[in-house]
Amino acid sequence: MGSRDADIDFTFNRPATVHALLDALAATGWSAVGPVGHVEYMVDDGEDAYEWYDSTPGHLDEALVVLDATANLPYTVALDVHHSEARTGGMLMLHAGRTDASFVPDIDRRLIPGAPEFTDPAWYLHALVPALITAGLKGYEAREVRY
Repeated sequence: MGSRDADIDFTFNRPATVHALLDALAATGWSAVGPVGHVEYMVDDGEDAYEWYDSTPGHLDEALVVLDATANLPYTVALDVHHSEARTGGMLMLHAGRTDASFVPDIDRRLIPGAPEFTDPAWYLHALVPALITAGLKGYEAREVRY
């Protein structure tokens, strides 16, 4: 079996912040705190060399300040988010300009029953879209590509 990439791309009516998206998602059971009690986030250094950081829940506010800093607006940033009840999660990535974001289900990915080689995009859309509407969601596109 080859590799596969699954993601959902989101477009917002206005620039979004990581903090605002996390607040919207938290209202529906998502959290930045992972199963092992860590907060993981990423900042592009400007040369597409993505630097990942591992922090503690007590420093989440500091991580959000870094992710939403004006100096990072031209760069991609990301925060791992988890849905503890569903035991799944992924990377929430905001792109330069902050009107486009992506969610990459890569933490205990939900699969389609009867077709376990594919991600269940309907589950993720149901779990993400209602919350993101409150943050100005304009549209989305889900895809999975096998190589």
